[in-house]
Amino acid sequence: MSQAPVGSLGLIAGQGELPLAAARSVAGRRIVAIGFEGLTDPGLAALAEVVWLDPGQVGQALGALRAAGVREAVMLGKVPKAGLLGDGSGVEPDVRARRLLAGLRDRSDDAILAAVADLLAEHGIALLEQAAVLPSLVAAEGVLGSLLPTVEQRVDVAYGFNVAKAIAALDVGQTVVVKQGAVLAVEAIEGTDATIRRAGAITSGACIVKVAKPGQDPRFDVPTIGPDTLFAAREAGAGLLAFEAGHTLVIARERLVAEADAHGIVVLGTAGGAVA
Repeated sequence: MSQAPVGSLGLIAGQGELPLAAARSVAGRRIVAIGFEGLTDPGLAALAEVVWLDPGQVGQALGALRAAGVREAVMLGKVPKAGLLGDGSGVEPDVRARRLLAGLRDRSDDAILAAVADLLAEHGIALLEQAAVLPSLVAAEGVLGSLLPTVEQRVDVAYGFNVAKAIAALDVGQTVVVKQGAVLAVEAIEGTDATIRRAGAITSGACIVKVAKPGQDPRFDVPTIGPDTLFAAREAGAGLLAFEAGHTLVIARERLVAEADAHGIVVLGTAGGAVA
């Protein structure tokens, strides 16, 4: 097999803006991406060499990375596990995917992603931490915009942080929405934005709190917020969007902050429930 240019990076690209942000952040480095039809942003093709596959085609994805001589890869963006499992997606998992699934202790996101990482490692491909290619997106503690949280919001953030950590430890979700000490919505498989909108159907003015899982594997499933999160918060009439500082990626920060300030939504990073 011919050697790839030094520094080639494999990119397993799911939904959202993170894969594009990563491709831009490593400009000048050869990027060989695995994209998924209907999920991955087509704009990635302008930034990387993209092999378009279905989520269940694990063997072809591995083969494409190996053929390109990739030795390091990063996994960014959500890939609904229904695609890998073949559950109602119209995609039949290939032989490699079926073998991977057969060896799992369960079919949680963590178990599936860890198995993918192990499979890559078996073939000489190291899966990098997401922040390693997106260090500028990791947000610190404190308020991002010009709006400050009220005393009541500080209390709700501290409470919501503890609740979110508890459900995250069970691998249920990483986001809760609270108001005046009451939990309005808990994230499950539907995702953060749907959780926020569900809470908005109950009442407005709530606090959204998103955290990392205890013992989070930094190679995948790192908490992420961005303009889409803020748009969902606007639709729900939320008053505050909090995230765990030092463990969350913030996409398009300037746009998010401008929109938040314009619509009266506090955005802040918190550690251990305390608000700086």
